[in-house]
Amino acid sequence: QVQLVESGGGSVQAGGSLRLSCTASGSVGLFAAMGWYRQAPGEQRELVARIFAGDSPNYADSGKGRFTVTRVNGQNTVYMQMNRLKPEATAVYYCNAVALRPPETFDYWGQGTQVPVSS
Repeated sequence: QVQLVESGGGSVQAGGSLRLSCTASGSVGLFAAMGWYRQAPGEQRELVARIFAGDSPNYADSGKGRFTVTRVNGQNTVYMQMNRLKPEATAVYYCNAVALRPPETFDYWGQGTQVPVSS
């Protein structure tokens, strides 16, 4: 059974920084992609940043220039450094991982970590 375990969330003031971590356990092989989504109260879950194996990361406009996603080479571990946080970044942040087993694609999710940003 695959599990994604997140850490690093917590309360922060606007302008501050946080680093989220996510590590996978279980036998799954190397994920094709890992990244982060978030869901604010009353909103849909949305992509924040994602990195495909062997490729450059891509970011939603909300995090460009302030968030950096990195993945440990050859491992199922991903980090996201979030700088200059804004109150509108308040959300539950979810680690996501994608496994490809053609013709199927499997999505895995962490349990979520709260990030309240106070003004």
